[in-house]
Amino acid sequence: MTMNVRGYAALAVKADLVPHNFVRRDPRANDVVIEILYSGVCHSDIHNAYNDWGGANFPMVPGHEIIGRVSQVGADVTRFKVGDHVGVGCMVDSCQHCSPCEQGLEQYCVEGSTLTYNDVDRHDKMPTFGGYSETIVVSDKFVVKVPDGLDLKSSAPLLCAGITTWSPLRHWKVGKGSKVAVVGLGGLGHMALKLAKALGAEVTLFSRSPGKEQDARRLGADHIVLSTQDDQMAAAKDQFDLIIDTVPYVHDLKPYVSTLALDGTLVLVGYLGDLDPVLSSVPLVLGRRSVAGSVIGGIAETQEMLDFCGEHGITADVEMINIQDINDAWKRMLKSDVKYRFVIDIASLKA
Repeated sequence: MTMNVRGYAALAVKADLVPHNFVRRDPRANDVVIEILYSGVCHSDIHNAYNDWGGANFPMVPGHEIIGRVSQVGADVTRFKVGDHVGVGCMVDSCQHCSPCEQGLEQYCVEGSTLTYNDVDRHDKMPTFGGYSETIVVSDKFVVKVPDGLDLKSSAPLLCAGITTWSPLRHWKVGKGSKVAVVGLGGLGHMALKLAKALGAEVTLFSRSPGKEQDARRLGADHIVLSTQDDQMAAAKDQFDLIIDTVPYVHDLKPYVSTLALDGTLVLVGYLGDLDPVLSSVPLVLGRRSVAGSVIGGIAETQEMLDFCGEHGITADVEMINIQDINDAWKRMLKSDVKYRFVIDIASLKA
């Protein structure tokens, strides 16, 4: 059996999103059925629908920053009850038996995690569809609890932008006394500033735009370095324990590598692809510095991040939209014309 669901879908590469009816599976014993309340709009939604990374399947219902209310639970579900406010991020399943999965790092599943949309369910082979819709059915192991008191609509981006920056902050053990820099002030960057500051770090923003200082300080930056100014970059050398690079396109990493302290790491969270220009090994070798990558986070650390945000009152800065405005929102997002994340009010789908 299946359930009929309404949403918005891309029907072809670079096509406008349009209203679309589709089916989801009938809930299994370990499933949670969620009435979607809010869905964040991530830049990767555009990448997928435009087939920038290959492998696009249509019709595609994007959305992997999902906040909703539990409307039904399977017979084997004990962690959630009807009425709970919950979240779903970028994954809805994994093999659950490989080494990364056993460590709670399902995003690195050796067999490949099952993505929330543009993927295929590993059990029944049905296509997965995302949060630009009214309902979703997800295994309880891939559902997280939203802490009481956390604003629901501005919590949606925590399920991708938040966990994407939280995971490296925790992996590289950022805390009081750490010196952290963030490259780029967008959906990911603004969350990195908030989270690093709340963890106790001294936080610097690297930016190409001189007009972002006031906003950066409001979000948690102690210092702002204009990466276009040679004197400012020279003054920042040998400082940072961790740099979180959120820039989503190819760019030169060399100026940032030289600002790392001994044993410092620059971690890429925004860009997928070849590095250009070629990265010199000289500053890496002479400073035991590293360039690394990181992608989202496991379910346990996603829950940890949400609990931390609940304790510290941290959510994303959002602009609410109706789902009928999604195509205009995508155009604006491509121009970086949002502070700092669009969130769809899914109630508008019923209008």
